[in-house]
Amino acid sequence: MALPREPRQKMINIMYLVLTAILALNVSAEVIEAFKTVDKSLQSSSKNISASNEVLYKSLNDKLTDSKTSVQAAVWQPNAEKAKKYAAAIATYIDGLKQELKMGAGLKIKDDGKEDFKEDNLDASTRIFETAGKGEELKAKLEAFKKEMLDIDPKIRAQFENNFPVSTEGVEGKEGKKDFTTGYFHMTPTVAALTILSKFQNNIRTVENQIVSYCHSQVGAVEVHMDEVGVLVGQSSNYLMPGQELTVTAGVGAYSSTVKSSISINGSPINLVGGQGEYKTKATGTGKHTIQVSGSFTGEDGKAVPISKTIEYVVGVPGGAAVMLDKMNVFYIGVDNPITISSGSGWDKTTVTPAGCTITGTGSNRIVRVTAIGAASITVTADGKSSKFDFRVKRIPDPIIKVGPSGGGTMQAVVFRGQQFVRADLENFDFEARFNVTGATIYFNNPGDRNVKKVTLSSGSLGPAGDYMKSLVPGSTVIFDNIRVVGPDGVTRTIQNPPGFSLF
Repeated sequence: MALPREPRQKMINIMYLVLTAILALNVSAEVIEAFKTVDKSLQSSSKNISASNEVLYKSLNDKLTDSKTSVQAAVWQPNAEKAKKYAAAIATYIDGLKQELKMGAGLKIKDDGKEDFKEDNLDASTRIFETAGKGEELKAKLEAFKKEMLDIDPKIRAQFENNFPVSTEGVEGKEGKKDFTTGYFHMTPTVAALTILSKFQNNIRTVENQIVSYCHSQVGAVEVHMDEVGVLVGQSSNYLMPGQELTVTAGVGAYSSTVKSSISINGSPINLVGGQGEYKTKATGTGKHTIQVSGSFTGEDGKAVPISKTIEYVVGVPGGAAVMLDKMNVFYIGVDNPITISSGSGWDKTTVTPAGCTITGTGSNRIVRVTAIGAASITVTADGKSSKFDFRVKRIPDPIIKVGPSGGGTMQAVVFRGQQFVRADLENFDFEARFNVTGATIYFNNPGDRNVKKVTLSSGSLGPAGDYMKSLVPGSTVIFDNIRVVGPDGVTRTIQNPPGFSLF
């Protein structure tokens, strides 16, 4: 920039350059990373909401062809399609603004295909949204979007007019209320402006979901039709001695009293009572054996659907040893792993030798504990004959991080504000195991707030974030990061893909 000859103007220009430099220095790497974390979560949340919307659209289309719901669906399915069209149009428009903003911040595509631009640039958002008028254009389009969505139907207007999630109100600041463009985009770092645009897109997808859900509720509940089915098989044991009886219970996974089904086991037809039947056989021979279960059922389209499954069992050698895991097919670190040992001889003539694990208890029922991932073995020696049994050792899977009833996604602001803890739940696991949260980082971002608030936790208590929790309103975003938990094994682990919440 050329300096003018007039000294006073020279001084003003120099002061402007110094001020700009100071502002640029204040955009720290930590703030940039915080906004990037929030932006990533918002985009992920938008994708999840869009996927949920697609289920609703499919259900509405199905109801058009159902004689029980076709009349109502003929009214509300087109309304839902309008909502889909309006939301897609403005979301695409905002995608264009994001690209234009990146270009204004010096966008370049690197050799690996990744984007590179000046994330801390303070000029691009001001130049594009204020000087070039894109801020007022975005505001006008958001207001038009609100009008289009509410005009779809009088019932929709009555339901959502007073709590429409997309707002173009000004932004409250320390110096009073600022207008839409100034509040959101004046001297805003590029990464923050991109996050603000993602926030509007997330709100748009939330509106779409709420309105389409309302349309669907006017017709009926979501119906999920069976598109997969299988044979449900239970067996009395998977390890027997010669002469013992094996009982196999089999049925069709998608059972209906009005649907004709048939099951055969090892080629023998089975009489189904209440959707299932029994097959009994004596164990003979030794070693591994298989039983073939097959059959068919009549699908919703009236056509026969074939089904099959193979089950396995082992016949032991009399006098031989066996080790069976009572719960899982592996040993888990940090918990009691119950096993059953069969020696085929008296326990006064039997010794049990562990390797890579420890065993407690006496007789057939014992407990195994392991401490390291890898392999373990148990050798049973009976009447001078040794049999070695090898097992894998694994760590307990990661728990699911939850706040209140949810593991992430959308949640009512009033519900989120009432939560006091973040917890780690172990789901779909056969053992009693508990995880404790020992630390986490939380990022808070409220509508119109250009600063992301960061809180560090040293436990599962949300107490240190109490002030920020109270300030949360519909449209706020809460992101959890660097969540650390300790399980029964005493080892601290960091949870991958921690949750984020978009409040409404």
